[in-house]
Parts: sequence; structure tokens; C-alpha cells
Amino acid sequence: MANMMFDFSSSPDTPAGQTAVSGPICTYTEFAGTATTSDPEHPMMVLLNENGALPEEIAGRFLNPAKRTAFSYTIDREDATADIVRIDSRFVALLGWLGENGILVRLSGVATSDGFAVYGIREVDSTGSSKLSAEDGFLQFVIQRILESAVQEEDENTADDDAMKLTSMQSITDFLSSAAATLPANIRSWARRNLAVARSTEVSPDERRHAQHALSIMLNIQWKSTYFEPIDPVAARKILDEELYGMVSVKQRIIETIIQINRTHTLPAYGLLLCGPAGTGKSQVAYAVAKILRLPWTSLDMSSIHDSEALTGSSRVYANAKPGSIMEAFYMAGQSNLVFIINELDKAEAQSSGGNPADALLTLLDGFGFTDNYMECTIPTGGVYPIATANDKSKISEPLMTRFAVIDIPDYSHEEKKVIFQKFALPKVLRRMGMQLSECTVTDEAVDVIVDQYADQPGVRDLEQAAEHLAANALYRIETQKITGVMFDAALAKEILSQ
Repeated sequence: MANMMFDFSSSPDTPAGQTAVSGPICTYTEFAGTATTSDPEHPMMVLLNENGALPEEIAGRFLNPAKRTAFSYTIDREDATADIVRIDSRFVALLGWLGENGILVRLSGVATSDGFAVYGIREVDSTGSSKLSAEDGFLQFVIQRILESAVQEEDENTADDDAMKLTSMQSITDFLSSAAATLPANIRSWARRNLAVARSTEVSPDERRHAQHALSIMLNIQWKSTYFEPIDPVAARKILDEELYGMVSVKQRIIETIIQINRTHTLPAYGLLLCGPAGTGKSQVAYAVAKILRLPWTSLDMSSIHDSEALTGSSRVYANAKPGSIMEAFYMAGQSNLVFIINELDKAEAQSSGGNPADALLTLLDGFGFTDNYMECTIPTGGVYPIATANDKSKISEPLMTRFAVIDIPDYSHEEKKVIFQKFALPKVLRRMGMQLSECTVTDEAVDVIVDQYADQPGVRDLEQAAEHLAANALYRIETQKITGVMFDAALAKEILSQ
């Protein structure tokens, strides 16, 4: 018998599928499930199905496992029970919660040689029964979270957790009863302590409110494994070439990082610091990396952060206390593995009565865990990949610089800007405006004029604005003059851009 949540009394000589009658009756053995979806080949549990008697869907209740591990149902107006013979170990706690609270559910399954393989559990109307937080949305949220607890990479086909959020005390309590095993050990202990505070009548209302709010934030984050599956370098290079023009050395550095991840199955010890003039594509590089890693991304603008408390949160001793921007980023991402884009790191205010906000990033960047003053708990950060951008790296403190692998991104040459305008900026603007390439064409001479007009401006943002100006003018002419398209030569482009 694998490790059990409940203490069942049985004799070591009892045959499989039977138990001694001196104590609670446990009829199942556990198996270590790893599938990220539940289907007939990967069931949550298997019930004894004598003579193929169970239909594909049956409604009933799991018995309280403190007495017997079986499913009670009615078929053809006859009451019956079916013993549970095998169960995915990840679902033991959920089974206990459903059984202890007598929640009416409908099982979806199929008869197999092993028994009735259950691959779906939905709550049904429990007329006359006390329902805890057991709306079906909550049940599906818990099942999905349990299944995804084994996911090693982002799965675009999984259910959106935003459809269900743990906010009420009942849903928080029930989640900890049925799916606490999906939490890291230290967060599990923290959650139980905070649950006690949130339910206590011996503390102030503010303390209870803060404890419940902190629990809601923490439990709605999916704490994922920091093991990363291999990433195809060829596919990664294709993404980089589609998203970025030129930047040969930058792309090489990113591919080297991908290969390192493939060897170690963990993120590198150092994030990336992208340094260069404004508009050279630093943020675009960060977004491309997030796409390659198949991770959600969040951004933080350091120029708008004026003290460290904005990042690390405020203590719960204050009635208006709240988490910091870093913790909020985890909550908005909905998971612990993400790309953290730190924009304008060189613009963080060093002189502040609340402390240098840039220094507050050090614990996040070290990868050993981050502590938010409001949450009062160290959260794992091994799945966080930080990417910072800066215009002037000389303004960044040495301690921060040592946490990054620095990549310098130079400004583009005249010829590179021409290609970017023709191959990237103009097509991007036309797609955004719903226009065809034939509706707005720009001659090579006109592109020279455009690039020369913004030669004293670093980066390519002005080029995209110029492309939008020309495209808008072309669309106006097409609609008012009833023509099929506009070609901009050097003279016309210069005239339009001077308006």
C-alpha cells in the first residue's frame, strides 16, 4: 500500500481488494499518475465493475473514507456500492474531501479489463445536501490544478484558471483540504497558519482580512516545477528571426542559453541585461525569449518605482497594507514560472527615503526565493527568468550588474533601418490596420528619405510611426478617392511626413 492520507487498519495478510473488518475499510492501492489530462487511458481512479454493470455515467457519493473507500450510487432504483480498487495518488486528498462532506457527483467512466476507469468527476445538484464551496467550477478548478501539478511546460490547451478564483474562506478552506499537496511545503505550512488567523475570533478584523487576502493571492498561483523540458534550438532561432532583424550576436547568446537549459533542465543562474539606445528592440528581445520558453511574461517599469516598498509590499500592521509589485506579478501571471521583464533598470531612483528600489530586486534575481513583507512568506523563484533593459548601464549598481549576463545592443545602420522599415515596420502597421501590401507601397528612394529624416534618432520607433502615417494617408485616399492603392515615391513621402 502506498502512503495514505488516512489511517486504515488492515492485516498484511489480507488478500488484494479485501481488508480486515477491525477498522476502516480501505479497498484500493495507489499508483503514481503523471498524465496532465484525465481520459480512459489515464483515469483518476478505477472502481470494481463486476460483470460490466456500471453505465458510462453514474451519480452518487463517495463514502467517508474513514469508514470505507467506495462509491455509493443508485441504479434501476436499487442502492449499490462499488469499491475503489486503484486511485491516482494525486487524487487521494480530493477523494477524502468529497467523501467526508458527502458531495453528490456524477462520474464519467468506461469499463476496462481492470474495472470502471473514472476519467471525469462533476458536481450535480445536491438537493437537500449541504454544499461547501462545492460548486462544480471549484471542483473542476481543483481537478485541473491537481493534473497540472505535474506539468513541466505551458500547455495552451489546459482550462483557464481565471474562470475560478479562490477568494472566499470556504473555497480557500476546501482547497487546502483537497489539494494542499500541490503547494510547496513551506507555503503549505504558511497557508495553514494564515488560515488559522483568518478564522480566529481572537484577532482584529484587519488581521483576519489581511490573512484571507494573502491566502487568496498565494493559492491562486500555480506553483510549478522548475524542471524545464528541452527546447528545439532550430525552432527558437526561427522565432528570433521572425521577431528580430539583425542582432546576430544577441541571437547567438540566446541560443547558447537555450542549449544550456537543455543540458541542465533548469534556468541559467543569471538573467539577461539588454543595454542600448532607446528603440533598438530591447523589449522585443525579451518578449521573444518568453515566447521561446513558453512562459507568461510580466513587466515592471523601474522609472515609475520610487521606493523599495512598492516592490516588496507593506507590513500587515497597517490597515491599508498590500503586496508589492513583484508578488502582484506572480498573481497576475497565475503561476510561479515566468519571464520577469524589468524595464529601464538604470532609471531606478537611488535616493529615496524608502530605500533604493533597485536593491530590492536582489533577492528576486538571486533565485533563492523572494519574501514580500505583506505575504510574510518566502516564495520559490527558481522558475523566474529576469530580463532587464537599460539605456546606460553605467548608472546601474555593481551588485545588480553581477546578477546579469550583459548584452550590448548597438543602434542600427542606415541599411539595417531600411530593411526593418520594408520587412517589419510597414507590414506590421498594414496588418494592424487591416490593409493589403498592395494598398500601400513605398519605393526604395522613399525609404531612403524616411530613414534620413530620422537619422539623428536612435532606434526604429520613429520608422514605425512614419509607416503608420503613410498607411493612414493611403487608407484615406483609397476610401475617399475610390482607388485600389497608393505608391509613395520620395517626393510624396517627404510631403506627407512633413505635414
